[in-house]
Amino acid sequence: MVFRFCLALVIGGLVFYVSTAEAGEVDRVLDRENRDRKILQQPVPIVDDLTFMRRVSVDLIGRIPTGVEIGNFLDGPSEDRRGKLVAKLLEHERFADRWTTFFGDLLRLRSSATGGSALTAYVHQAIDDNMPYDELCRRLISANGRVNNIPEVGFILGDDADPLAMAAVTAQTFMGIRLACAQCHDHPFDVWTRDDFYSLAAFFGKTRRIESQRTNVIYTTEVDQTSVLWPPEGESTEGRTAMAARFPFDLMDSKNPPEFITRLISLRTKQAAVRRKGRDGVSPVIEDLLVIAGEKASKTTRSKSDLAGIESEAKTAIRNIDIKGSLYRQSELRHQLAKYVTSPRNRFFARALVNRLWKELVGRGFVTPVDDFRADNPASHPKTLDFLAEEFVASGYDFRGLVQRIVSSEAYQRGHVAEDADEKVRAALEENFQATPMRRMLSESLYDSIVTAGHLFDVKYPSGVNNRTVTETVRVVVKVDDGGKEKPANVEKLAAISPENPDVKAAADTVMAARQPTGYQLEDSIELDFTSLLKKSGQDLEVEQMKVMSREELEAQRMVMEKRVQNDPTVKYVTKTVERIYDDNPKFNSTFRMAGPAADGHFLRVFGQTARADLGEPRDDAPTMRQALMMLNGRLTNEAARVGHLEPIYPLVAGEHADVLKAINLAYYEILTRRPNAQELADAKEVIGAASSPLDGMADLRWVLLNCNEFRFLP
Repeated sequence: MVFRFCLALVIGGLVFYVSTAEAGEVDRVLDRENRDRKILQQPVPIVDDLTFMRRVSVDLIGRIPTGVEIGNFLDGPSEDRRGKLVAKLLEHERFADRWTTFFGDLLRLRSSATGGSALTAYVHQAIDDNMPYDELCRRLISANGRVNNIPEVGFILGDDADPLAMAAVTAQTFMGIRLACAQCHDHPFDVWTRDDFYSLAAFFGKTRRIESQRTNVIYTTEVDQTSVLWPPEGESTEGRTAMAARFPFDLMDSKNPPEFITRLISLRTKQAAVRRKGRDGVSPVIEDLLVIAGEKASKTTRSKSDLAGIESEAKTAIRNIDIKGSLYRQSELRHQLAKYVTSPRNRFFARALVNRLWKELVGRGFVTPVDDFRADNPASHPKTLDFLAEEFVASGYDFRGLVQRIVSSEAYQRGHVAEDADEKVRAALEENFQATPMRRMLSESLYDSIVTAGHLFDVKYPSGVNNRTVTETVRVVVKVDDGGKEKPANVEKLAAISPENPDVKAAADTVMAARQPTGYQLEDSIELDFTSLLKKSGQDLEVEQMKVMSREELEAQRMVMEKRVQNDPTVKYVTKTVERIYDDNPKFNSTFRMAGPAADGHFLRVFGQTARADLGEPRDDAPTMRQALMMLNGRLTNEAARVGHLEPIYPLVAGEHADVLKAINLAYYEILTRRPNAQELADAKEVIGAASSPLDGMADLRWVLLNCNEFRFLP
């Protein structure tokens, strides 16, 4: 089954069309490989339209479809609805959010690291702009400068510009080669030697992380002496010399380039010509220079260059970037390394990303683990992997195009093996991509899908309808007159009376903060403002370090303020019992824009998000009791289950024209993206009928649906 439609992409002023008929070629290559390997079993059939919609929506935009989206999808012509849906999702505002998380895991983006939030925002912008993948990687590998000005520098600062760490990171992240084993000894399972490791590290040997003690400015620059010496430290006290930088991985011969490289040259020549023709003195959005066969290079910083040609001109341009002289010297060595890594002649580069993306979307990589390419760990389907990698290169490293090609294939759209099937049959079908393995949603997707199902991205009650009264014991400040008599005053008035007294004002603020509804920090999410993180202020980029104080930090701050107030003879604390009314009308943010990784114990971490500290650490999708308890008892699930007055299901449950059957159908659509069968319909009516009210009964039903395995796993 091939869905034939054209996806329009605007790249550098040119409109390119990617026909999903090309996805059929992926399946033809895959089927041919299976036949050559004597794989004769019948593949699992393609899933139905609604199952496909749920799967591709979660994969591409990180949440289940809404009831409105389902209705619009089903109203469209059946012959091309899948193709139109994919095209729409690729352009959805959430696409960049969801795939920033993918690259966040790959690049180990951490908001707590120097420049981490700005780097996350930069990667988000690159995805949103559909920046070619090779261009993004060149910038990350080669950028030098002040983190406030060049957010790409956050990548190397994530490992403190340590050349040995960066050698391991570069090989494993961008090429899927676990070279770190060769740091202490020759690789036990591959051809890589210690000499290979240190020669790669030498590309980073002259880079230094500089932190100004006076201004707190952090930047990277180049020095004249390398820190990478041979033999390594501890092995020899004499004769240690500077290690020469050498790229230890084989590149394809530059003579007679293959057809896919020729197509890349043609594509980028057209793109550059369009930019040059329409430039009118304005710098292009992305680099013009080609990186073809190792003979042409492009600058890898945020500065732009003219369409030119040769290596010496690119190097000269790099030197001219530094508006502050030699303070932020650019790295010719890392520029050269970036060219090698992202060269179309480096087959590891494209294949590594294709393998990761195939694993992310289909559920199993061609090479497993995804970052362990070596001779004795061959790809299960090398021709299919090579086909996808070559098409990726020929497309100009178009990430969206690669996603579109995979999700339009039959391999992606196949169903799961039946639950009662023999395990050997199941394994064979999944290993040969004739069935899709069960995949639980990413923790971020699961969270956002609960929010979507419960209409919690906005408030779902009118103001004042859901008021709650709580009784609390609080400590408040009172004023003491000259005779020692108390003059009760609420903290708001006290702060207004004594604005010149910072201790009193701070104490008042602390008490008022304590009066707010207590939060559930294990499920809270605070969004990063990607736009402001990259907003220019004069010559610098505003890099916001968004730090959320923990409960312990708030308590420590409160105690300090309390002590200061205690030392003031004119004020003191008294304990009072108060009633407080608040509007219990919560709404939740998307976790795809949350500062990451989340804190230990947070919903995202419980469901598999890693600390992004260890290189190559995969997400853990094993079920745990803690996950079950968080779904059963967590605030998020319970708020999603409650029926709000502003939800479309409310009039079907409590209105004058209530219709329980329609309400049940809508609940299934909004939560499971399908209609209930006859037995489920009968069970749902029983659940609602057993409750004290239809609203409570519908809340019970929605809670059950949110807690079923079908909700958490992709169909």
